Amino acid sequence: MATQLHLLHPLHSLPRPLKTLKPKTIYIHKPKLSAIATAKLRVAVIGGGPAGSSAAEAMAAGGVETFLFERSPATAKPCGGAIPLCMLEEFSIPTALIDRRVTQMRIVSPSNLVVDFGKTLKQDEFIAMLRREVLDSFLRNRAESSGAILVKALVTKLEVPTSKTEPYVIHYTIDNTQKTLAVDAIVGADGANSRVAKSIKAGDYACAIAFQERIRLPDEKMEYYENLAEMYVGNDVSPDFYAWVFPKCDHVAVGTGTICSKPNIKAFQHGIRARARTKIEGGRVIKVEAHPIPEHPRPVRIRGRVALVGDAAGYVTKCSGEGIYFAAKSGRMCGEAIVKASEGGERMINEGDLKREYLKKWDDKYFTTFKFLDLLQKVFYGSNAAKEALVELCGDEYVQRMTFESYLYKKLSDGNRWEDAKMLANTIGSLIRCNFVGKQMEANQTKLLTQL
Repeated sequence: MATQLHLLHPLHSLPRPLKTLKPKTIYIHKPKLSAIATAKLRVAVIGGGPAGSSAAEAMAAGGVETFLFERSPATAKPCGGAIPLCMLEEFSIPTALIDRRVTQMRIVSPSNLVVDFGKTLKQDEFIAMLRREVLDSFLRNRAESSGAILVKALVTKLEVPTSKTEPYVIHYTIDNTQKTLAVDAIVGADGANSRVAKSIKAGDYACAIAFQERIRLPDEKMEYYENLAEMYVGNDVSPDFYAWVFPKCDHVAVGTGTICSKPNIKAFQHGIRARARTKIEGGRVIKVEAHPIPEHPRPVRIRGRVALVGDAAGYVTKCSGEGIYFAAKSGRMCGEAIVKASEGGERMINEGDLKREYLKKWDDKYFTTFKFLDLLQKVFYGSNAAKEALVELCGDEYVQRMTFESYLYKKLSDGNRWEDAKMLANTIGSLIRCNFVGKQMEANQTKLLTQL
């Protein structure tokens, strides 16, 4: 009779050292019973959000022995919850998980100029709004179904080996008991304050802070947001980002973010509530959330047999602040890279494998996108004048079509050279025209912020 041995081994009972990772048959003799186990690559994923769950699913399905650590499965990070259309198909997200199908997007300027930013959406196109706790739970369950072992525990320490033949040792707490697990490789998917990143000295990066309130509205108010999402820009709601009112199943998510003025985040939240007051008054706050958001990729994303994905790697885009798709995508790409490099879990991997199969492919695919959105944020979020110009430009249907095609399908759209030239000219004209108005508003809002 044979049984496969791959439970949570304490450190003192590791099944084999790393150097024997090649397929090896171990015979365990018992009276009238023999057990056979085959050594496989063992990988721990730290963090059970979209990045970690996607990585765990890909590895477990590909033959790698996978452990998925998640501290608090019931909680979720504050997030607008918008995902692009392509993610629904690419990651097989059931439509039943979608709270709202947004077909109308309004952007409101510092001077309260309102532009409908969805006129070019096709009949079958929409932005899906989901609650993170629902999406994350679904992805974790699917990873488990693929064979990943979910460990509901707090990882407290990571021991990094001093040689290429030693394992990584994870220290974690479960049911108030300290335990350890030795693994061959690690995927760090534990967010902006990643313990894994600190353990491998991956370097620091700038973080913004996102603050959000979930507000349950009266039925008649909720009808207004049935398929509508709003974005607000202006120094009263954020000096370097935007604020949002996004619809969910039975409430709206109202929030904002900033990197340059984090101590004033509650004042900016007061600002978005004031701007949207007539539409959300009478609502009841049911949850308050805050969370750090990375502003750029970490200096080091791979060291040894450790790879960072999602927020831990810094994969949140500037300008739009989008992170869910890129988290899930980076996790899947990393997981598939480990499966490929290890030949389905049959051989050891190294730093070169991870850089070749994961990091290079990621940078080749998305480096330009991240840099472009970084440039847009610097141009359009630096002042009220620039934000006023941004909203004005959003009224152009060519701008809308190019923006939504890039966002919904995650690929740079083929533009028209003449229209591109007109867009550039309009951008310059809007920036110049809005400069005077913006400076006046900034002076007034600076006084208001000081009073708050």
